[in-house]
Amino acid sequence: MGSAMVTMSDVARLAGVSTMTVSNVVNGRRSVNLDIRRRVLEAVEESGYVMNRSARTLRTGTTGVIGLAVPALSHAYFGELSGRVVAQAAELGYRVAVEQTGLHIEDELDAVAMSRNLEYDGLILSALVLGPEEASLLNQSIPLVLLGEKIYGDAVDHVVMPNAEGAKAATAHLVEQGCQRIAWASNYSPETELHNVVLDRLKGYRQGLADAGLTDDPSLHVPMDQPSMEHAADGIKKLVHDGIEFDGVVAVTDAVAFGVIRGLKDAGLRVPEDVKVIGFDDVQQAAFSVPSLSTIAPDHDWMVRSSLSLLTERIKDRSPRPGRELVAPFRLIVRESTS
Repeated sequence: MGSAMVTMSDVARLAGVSTMTVSNVVNGRRSVNLDIRRRVLEAVEESGYVMNRSARTLRTGTTGVIGLAVPALSHAYFGELSGRVVAQAAELGYRVAVEQTGLHIEDELDAVAMSRNLEYDGLILSALVLGPEEASLLNQSIPLVLLGEKIYGDAVDHVVMPNAEGAKAATAHLVEQGCQRIAWASNYSPETELHNVVLDRLKGYRQGLADAGLTDDPSLHVPMDQPSMEHAADGIKKLVHDGIEFDGVVAVTDAVAFGVIRGLKDAGLRVPEDVKVIGFDDVQQAAFSVPSLSTIAPDHDWMVRSSLSLLTERIKDRSPRPGRELVAPFRLIVRESTS
């Protein structure tokens, strides 16, 4: 039987199930038990059935596919984020197409354009480098939610990380643990700053110092070009080599914190006895590293759930309306690296 001739009804008759069951299986919905799912898939294979996405789009106005664009899948946080989005979207009947944008404004803007060209129902974009000046370019020809970062203005919906609040809480925790010379580990540079997330977390670090009557000493900023483990390890070793005294480190991400801990070990310093270290993100590795990492833990499941809720609302109702901003709750997780 040629695939062009085969209909969903043909597959249903072959498998001995309803067309609704076939639809649930081919669209990846989880509501069908394993035995029936296997029977349907065998019937699909035997008949050569191919779902006509164009026909579905004409009939329902949707493709059942949403896009997710993240900076780097190799980064633990974004890998875990992608897994959460895929899992929660499947429960809503959506498949997810994932792409990575690097740290380039052009690629983040391209992700929006390509989502329209590929006829995704909507896009979740984890934007790191888009700024207020690009917000006007994010027109609403496709439902869009920005995740993790704030674009000033009300052009689009966004679910925001508690960047400043979390970094302030991290700094306050080190102060409470007795730290007085607290270093800041990130790739921030006033001349080249594009990463809003880094700038917001730096502001939180500075506010945490100010609340404790401490000042932001530029000599305590770890020199690093990229927010990576390698650059963090090299940067913290340079600080030690230069004779800069410090007893605590606030790292912009958990990945940076892991690099800091490695660099301190290489320099002959102990964590937490000599230097206390805290990260941000609460990636899975944080609980299993040695020492385990204290960190700021945004509610990741809440963020994904809220993003998908905003997106599906936009998909179902395309009428223009101002963007909404939701700020994720967070917890301070105290582990071995600060206690």
